[in-house]
Amino acid sequence: MAYESVDKLQKVLAEEVFKHTKDPKKASGRALGTLVEIITYYLLKTWGLNNQISIERGLAEYGNPDITHNVEYSLHPIVRSSFLTIDKSEKSITSNIILKALQATGFDLTGFERKNNQLLSNNILRNACTIATSENSFLLCSIKSDEGRNLELHIYEQNRKPYAMFECKRVGVEEGMTKGPQTIEKAKQGAYVARMASSLQKIRCDVGEMQGIIYKSDGSYIIKPYVKLMEEIIFSSDKELLRRFILTIGIVSNHGNWIKKTSDGELSFSEEHFQKELMVLAQSYDWLLFLTDQGLSDFIDKLLLNPIPEFQFLRDTFLSSYKEDKKKNQFTKVQMNIEADRILLKYFKDNLKTVESWFNVISPSKKSLIDLNNELEELKNKNWKTIL
Repeated sequence: MAYESVDKLQKVLAEEVFKHTKDPKKASGRALGTLVEIITYYLLKTWGLNNQISIERGLAEYGNPDITHNVEYSLHPIVRSSFLTIDKSEKSITSNIILKALQATGFDLTGFERKNNQLLSNNILRNACTIATSENSFLLCSIKSDEGRNLELHIYEQNRKPYAMFECKRVGVEEGMTKGPQTIEKAKQGAYVARMASSLQKIRCDVGEMQGIIYKSDGSYIIKPYVKLMEEIIFSSDKELLRRFILTIGIVSNHGNWIKKTSDGELSFSEEHFQKELMVLAQSYDWLLFLTDQGLSDFIDKLLLNPIPEFQFLRDTFLSSYKEDKKKNQFTKVQMNIEADRILLKYFKDNLKTVESWFNVISPSKKSLIDLNNELEELKNKNWKTIL
């Protein structure tokens, strides 16, 4: 690894990239959080979930819809989709331009309200771009291909009810401290949302075993060991079990906050070395993943700080987004330079096994990232039209 830890890397970023800011350490910490979100987003896209992803949607609590919580990413069933070819000579590809062209094809837009988003403006792409919303769905657009003078667009309608959600948690460690001061607050916040989102609820029995309970619409319920019941729901075709179920996935990073060092000063992912905060999250999310210091450092070192010529554009885009006189950030989960997007997608596709190795599965125990991918694929391919 190029850097001893993410905390050391944060210090390097503070000195080399953010020294012009009022608080370089905080600025570099926020940037690291953004990079964790970007890695997660492009992994999901590489897993074939581009059309299912929404960014920063409000997620209603199960049985308590008056309270919603914004989550980094949610995955939604696709209601319908269409394709368009648009001349890219326009300076900006706006939702208005897309909707007019879409309506001309006969696509029914009854009940939709236009959003003032730009899919593409000055070579900055809006990821998971929402162009319109209705009472029950979102209408999004992405670029399928970019050739010559034309853009081929993919327009897809997502059901408002997601079947999975992702949240990213990262807290920096202050000098001389063993973990970040906000770690427990972040853990409690994440745990609350994870426990409130889905119809599958966690309860603990007297001997400490984690059980799952899920209610059906007639008031009857099922209680079984949690992971067993979760798997039964995911691989079921029973709409009573699936209609309000949401698979919850948390992603944490920065070893110093979540993992205790061994007596030899090493970091170990064995459960006895988990900090209390990590245990709270592991017992709240259905899946908890750890983006390792090795993985985050590799991404930053190889693609952003010391890239080979093939990735130099990523470095330039990243640095330009954080320089003192920047006009617009073009290296975030929402806004990404279109060429940087192309390079990132190619890198993740060409190096998928390496990227996947950056993550450790904290819970469920004895499961792998392949299992999570399979579960998401299973949920994606459900016949949601008959379920919802």
